Amino acid sequence: MSAVSRPGEQQAEPACRAALSDDLGWALGAVFRSYAKAANAAFGDVPGGARGYQVLRASARSDPRSQLELASHLGVDRTVMTYLLDDLEGAGLIRRHPDPADRRARRIVATTAGRDLLGDLSRRLSAAEDRVLAGLDSQEDRRVFRSLLRRLATHAGDVPDPGRDACTIGPQAGSGRAVRAGQAPAG
Repeated sequence: MSAVSRPGEQQAEPACRAALSDDLGWALGAVFRSYAKAANAAFGDVPGGARGYQVLRASARSDPRSQLELASHLGVDRTVMTYLLDDLEGAGLIRRHPDPADRRARRIVATTAGRDLLGDLSRRLSAAEDRVLAGLDSQEDRRVFRSLLRRLATHAGDVPDPGRDACTIGPQAGSGRAVRAGQAPAG
């Protein structure tokens, strides 16, 4: 049996794909790995890679965010965000400005060089996305996929994560019950 198909003959789907074809986790993982590989290649020369691009894109908006808001919005640890911003600032792509409303906070703003690079990076990302979405037959399929994915992502961001209650500081000793910040343990 040959692995090469003859003209007009359809090649069978690999057994592992057929077995996993209705597995959402497998499908999401396969698409994500393809996207991550393409995005990393597109952003290889940007400090922080794809995360650096996301920070640069968010900082180019007209309403600059604080460093903490940006970290939260992008799902990046605050410490990691500090190093990422240091690298982007060192490359001349962003600046940190004091927040007039809170002198402890810094607003992140893209520089002219950062905005110029952002245009090139957006074109690279578009080409990478086209390669990832090549399995969809039409532009309409791509539009619908993006729309549905955006809805799912927005919903996933709105669903509370019971393990991430910002007020919970851990289980109360011996009770298995979480104690909320400012709450006295039951006694």
